[in-house]
Amino acid sequence: MVTNEPLPTPDVRPARPYFSSGPCAKPPGWSPQNLATESLGRSHRSKIGKARLAYCIDLMRELLRLPDTHRIGIVPGSDTGAFEMAMWTMLGARGVTTLAWESFGEGWVTDAAKQLKIDPTVIRADYGALPDLAQVDWSNDVLFTWNGTTSGVRVPDGDWIADDREGLSFADATSAVFAYDLPWDKIDVATFSWQKVLGGEGAHGVLILGPRAVERLESYTPPWPLPKLFRLIAKGALNEGVFRGETINTPSMLAVEDAIWALEWAQRIGGANGLIARSDANAAALDAIVATRDWLGHLAIDPATRSRTSVCLTVAGADEAMIKAMAGALDKAGAAHDIAGYRDAPPGLRIWCGATVDTADIVALGPWLDWAYATAKSAD
Repeated sequence: MVTNEPLPTPDVRPARPYFSSGPCAKPPGWSPQNLATESLGRSHRSKIGKARLAYCIDLMRELLRLPDTHRIGIVPGSDTGAFEMAMWTMLGARGVTTLAWESFGEGWVTDAAKQLKIDPTVIRADYGALPDLAQVDWSNDVLFTWNGTTSGVRVPDGDWIADDREGLSFADATSAVFAYDLPWDKIDVATFSWQKVLGGEGAHGVLILGPRAVERLESYTPPWPLPKLFRLIAKGALNEGVFRGETINTPSMLAVEDAIWALEWAQRIGGANGLIARSDANAAALDAIVATRDWLGHLAIDPATRSRTSVCLTVAGADEAMIKAMAGALDKAGAAHDIAGYRDAPPGLRIWCGATVDTADIVALGPWLDWAYATAKSAD
């Protein structure tokens, strides 16, 4: 006889069931009461406002191990705004190659082709794979995502980026910074937001410029109009104030204080090495779960290019309805929030393994995935 009785749930829930790939889990120990508030209600142009913005930049430089040759600016619009700013201000001086193997890379293709009308060379790969990086022509500017958040596929390293490149390398690195040791000598432009590996708040982006990018900005004027929010040049030279915390528009000082708290937390756990170690441990724990379940797999085909932050999983026989049912059941049970795969990706699950997640919660998630899978199957 078929019954509709619910399946028994596992005994232990993840203590912090926050596995969203953005905004991501807050750091362990985070509380709004822990945030400094002296800058709130003050002008971002005040002494304290500028000091806190500059301090945030200094902390990011230290944790990213960024050389003095590279500048850091806090800009509007999250990672998207930062990357758009880079595209609109620097592209058009030479040919452009765009790499796309997931949704956000495709977004940069659309912007280059349909908005800026550059007619880029596009090198694509399906979800789960990486394009042939040997095809890249480094006489062009090259746009790519370092870690494909919606496909779980990343570039393996920076060795494929030519040392003698004529074009600029533009890296959308929003789910890579603070989780990988990035080769800054290979990156001319990088962008990210605090809401990923730091578990910070959205709305603000971070723009990193190497010396070759600064040279481009100061020697090239694009043919299209630039909105005020994108303007990095003042009187023919780089607006250095942007890279000292003098933001183009009004930032949220609450979001800045939240980022500062996360950066100071990162210092306390060992800095860059501590953040990388936590991400690696989380990815290894999830990989162990996948390895012992024949119904669960990795969307990323090659382990050498598999993300250690936004890990995308396949579920045997699953369609969108089944994934929705699994994710909904886990959310309702308080065992895992926001883990359905990205809307443009093949049906599957996406588990964030960045540094703000505790490995014990990844381990505890395994039996709950079994429960959700069995529950969804029994409802067919």
